[in-house]
Amino acid sequence: NNEKSVPQLLIRDLTFEKKSLAKLMFSPDQENHPSKAPVKYGELIVLGYNGSLPNGDRGRRKSRFALFKRPKANGVKPSTVHIACTPQAAKAISNKDQHSISYTLSRAQTVVVEYTHDSNTDMFQIGRSTESPIDFVVTDTVPGSQSNSDTQSVQSTISRFACRIICERNPPFTARIYAAGFDSSKNIFLGEKAAKWKTSDGQMDGLTTNGVLVMHPRNGFTEDSKPGVWREISVCGNVFSLRETRSAQQRGKMVENETNQLQDGSLIDLCGATLLWRTAEGLSRTPTLKHLEALRQEINAARPQCPVGFNTLAFPSMKRKDVVDEKQPWVYLNCGHVHGYHNWGNKEERDGKERECPMCRSVGPYVPLWLGCEAGFYVDAGPPTHAFSPCGHVCSEKTTAYWSQIPLPHGTHTFHAACPFCAHQLAGEQGYIRLIFQGPLD
Repeated sequence: NNEKSVPQLLIRDLTFEKKSLAKLMFSPDQENHPSKAPVKYGELIVLGYNGSLPNGDRGRRKSRFALFKRPKANGVKPSTVHIACTPQAAKAISNKDQHSISYTLSRAQTVVVEYTHDSNTDMFQIGRSTESPIDFVVTDTVPGSQSNSDTQSVQSTISRFACRIICERNPPFTARIYAAGFDSSKNIFLGEKAAKWKTSDGQMDGLTTNGVLVMHPRNGFTEDSKPGVWREISVCGNVFSLRETRSAQQRGKMVENETNQLQDGSLIDLCGATLLWRTAEGLSRTPTLKHLEALRQEINAARPQCPVGFNTLAFPSMKRKDVVDEKQPWVYLNCGHVHGYHNWGNKEERDGKERECPMCRSVGPYVPLWLGCEAGFYVDAGPPTHAFSPCGHVCSEKTTAYWSQIPLPHGTHTFHAACPFCAHQLAGEQGYIRLIFQGPLD
């Protein structure tokens, strides 16, 4: 075992130029003239994409969506309630200029709630539909998929009009989430099978078929963050414990002391895709792409070497994040020893998946390392010292520790931790590993 004789290098031993990095820590918003910039409420980032969709971001279909204050308020709030079938109810449903929510109780009875314009709020709608009322088009996330063609064959479980976010136009710009979005006729229909009920104050409320789940982290989205509890949000924005399965008829218990108000780091699950909400203030404390690029250059400048081939390793540029480069670092996931690609220890009976590390002889998967490029997923600005297992996405220690604790909804009734950059389910004892680089021998 020649491990002791070789100079080892943990990235935290590298001296990071604090001053140059401090300059890069400010978000792009702060670099521009803040007085002219429109008010940003926050951003929604889809988990499973490392900075952009596989075929590139296009129009309303992209991996992250910024919510800006609209030139003119488009929010709505509930007003008149009609018990159908009255002519007024029928009129409210058919009126294309009138927002309304219809609750079908039976063939004979529908309750229609009219919504009126609210000059104090802006509304943003999210869903699978590409119709014009949807601001942010979200399709099902397939873990590790490299192209959208991988995702199209799956029968989608995301609702066409999944949810809406209402932002206050005045400080502190509070954002609230509600299940279901208004369609092209400005209606939301909850059919006979949807869970719905009358509230104690005589209003109606309900849940969508597969539900909209929200988890607010404890201690915000920082290096001290801890996972919160998953809840379901109703059409009127009330908070409930989860149903037994995603589309069960029976709603959970109402959680009186919690709200639908989003906070920095809140997760929104639409049953097929999970979104991370980052507030504008939270993003201003997040590392920028420039900062991540500086960290990449710092690692490469330290000239880590492959202990077998003695060739210098380098992380490829952020733009080349899907093609394995000849200098790409690879890691043995059981021990964390970083190498260049080689065929040493590739025993045929192991099917190529299990490899023996030449440094310490531990046997396990051997995968290429990729930098996590989506800065919004980082809980701190620490150096990229750890990698998720089994996918090899690299980021700071606190970021890997945080995401490895988060149970993300999967299918209709299971939860598991996943890499935020590619959505692969995490494996191994803790779901991530500390990287051990070897420094240059000269």
